[in-house]
Amino acid sequence: VGVSRDPVARQAEFSRRHGFDFPLLSDVDGRVAEAFGVRRRLPLGPLSTRRMTFVIGSDRRVLAVVHSELDMNGHADEALRVLGG
Repeated sequence: VGVSRDPVARQAEFSRRHGFDFPLLSDVDGRVAEAFGVRRRLPLGPLSTRRMTFVIGSDRRVLAVVHSELDMNGHADEALRVLGG
């Protein structure tokens, strides 16, 4: 699952354009960002949240947290590594 502050229509277009086979959720009000601690103290417009990936196991435990503002592929690579793939 991917989550961002973008509205639903923008998420749908982004997903379609990139051929994602997983859901993208819209967190326009920032409640999910706040709950996961990724909201910036000083909002920077579209950069109001930090780019982070949480790898969550089937038992609902967080297995890893990937931090990188610039390396999106690194997020996927690390998540797959943690999951053994």
